[in-house]
Amino acid sequence: MYDAQVLRGTTAESFERALRRRYFTDPQRHGKWLLIPTAGSAKGAAGFPRLLLHFGMTGNLRWCEHDAELHKHDRVVFDFAAGELRYRDMRKLTGIHLARDEDEVDDVLAELGPDAQRIGEDEFADRLSRTSRRIKPALMDQSLLAGLGNICVDEILWRFRIPPTRETRDLAADDVFRLHREMRSMLRAAVRAGHVPDDPSWLTGHRDEPDRRCPRCSTALRHAKVGGRSTLWCPTCQPG
Repeated sequence: MYDAQVLRGTTAESFERALRRRYFTDPQRHGKWLLIPTAGSAKGAAGFPRLLLHFGMTGNLRWCEHDAELHKHDRVVFDFAAGELRYRDMRKLTGIHLARDEDEVDDVLAELGPDAQRIGEDEFADRLSRTSRRIKPALMDQSLLAGLGNICVDEILWRFRIPPTRETRDLAADDVFRLHREMRSMLRAAVRAGHVPDDPSWLTGHRDEPDRRCPRCSTALRHAKVGGRSTLWCPTCQPG
């Protein structure tokens, strides 16, 4: 343990004691949360204690050799026979929770909506129909739909060809179902790549360019805050 400030709801001593001589089993995910069950003891419920990790904007897990130099942002190191799994995070925005049973998992995830990659189109349409606001902040609301971040939503809306300022109440039923398909398609591609691809054919590939232009029509991209978040879109492909 190199920085106990990343721990939530537990101490360094309790954390180390709970995980000593245990191993990680099949990980799960809900929204932006990674859930890692543990095993190795007959005590307690199967899969517990369970780690719940949220990486924020700067966190990740790195597999390293035992003798690899420690990075200045390595906060927690899990030691295994074959090497080390390191939790690396510069900003420490969310951190690591240790859940001892399902109730504690539910407490952490209680305010999250369904996972964006798994939600069906009917439930997606139903949840969007319950809110009346701009589409970008609606899709980013983790209580409505868990898992979409700022760059993801910009990419989805660009693919769908609607502006981030469009009101949800102005979407026709067919629009909502098409939006669901674009969202699922984009997320599948991002999962395969391990991140939202910065490919030149994607909007994301042009976010940091000095002269940002749409990869579809070459129009100069617009940039403004929508729902308090930095937003990029094409006024030609996404009129309104």
